[in-house]
Amino acid sequence: MIQREQELLSKHTTFRIGGAASFYLIPEKIEEVAGALAYAKERNLPFYILGKGSNVLFPDEGYDGVVIEIGKGLEEVKIEEDGSVTAQAGISMSALAMKLAAAELTGFEFAGGIPGTLGGGITMNAGAYGGEIKDCIVSAKVLTEDGEMITLMKDELELGYRTSVIQKRNYIVLEGTFSFKKGSRQTILDTMKDLNQRRRDKQPLEFPSAGSTFKRPEGYFAGKLIDDAGLRGYRIGDAQVSEKHCGFVVNRGQATAKDVSQLIADVQKKVWEQFQVQLEPEVRMVGKIE
Repeated sequence: MIQREQELLSKHTTFRIGGAASFYLIPEKIEEVAGALAYAKERNLPFYILGKGSNVLFPDEGYDGVVIEIGKGLEEVKIEEDGSVTAQAGISMSALAMKLAAAELTGFEFAGGIPGTLGGGITMNAGAYGGEIKDCIVSAKVLTEDGEMITLMKDELELGYRTSVIQKRNYIVLEGTFSFKKGSRQTILDTMKDLNQRRRDKQPLEFPSAGSTFKRPEGYFAGKLIDDAGLRGYRIGDAQVSEKHCGFVVNRGQATAKDVSQLIADVQKKVWEQFQVQLEPEVRMVGKIE
């Protein structure tokens, strides 16, 4: 297991924001994840599980705890003849999508452009373009806060819109098992290419961000509400409501967590005042940002 101290989190998040973590651990085998968890418990410190660093905002002052990165070394994938697939939590969603395409398995095309790991995807029930993890998952192997390894079947995962029992109970995803059908490799690749082009056309990928900033309110689109509230391009410091897609807050260069947090609060207030719709952040804010 790789161990570091005072590791800058801005190097590990897609927002490129965040101070130093007291301890930064990178387990390189499944068995080492329990060791990383024990490391935090022995020191009576909080822990945070990090994948590719999307969908998260750390404080500028840093994180006085243990950040456990589930990534390199935890990327193994097993593909069976019947379309059953078991993949470790550290593999990126896009890398898994490409492996499935190569194996002519369809049903994961939606995930090809999602900028996170499979562990994060399962935790959030990630979805895009009409597909979500819930559609294809069979079970997930997780580690409880007590260090016990358990397997949860699909219904036990309580997968909903950007939520799961994993979030509620602070479980750590180790691997997921899925079921896919056979398809045409070219059709799968064409679909992924089309979805990725749509993503590039619509989303502000030229600037650092945490991905989509707000959850979709029932009956509405967050980006449209923000645009209709006159907030396209609204800016605090280097944090800005994207001019390309109002559902994204981007870092124009030197944005701080405080800038982003204040901007999110301003957007929520303005949208509520104009439309009486409460926008809930999708980005996870860790610790106290003020």
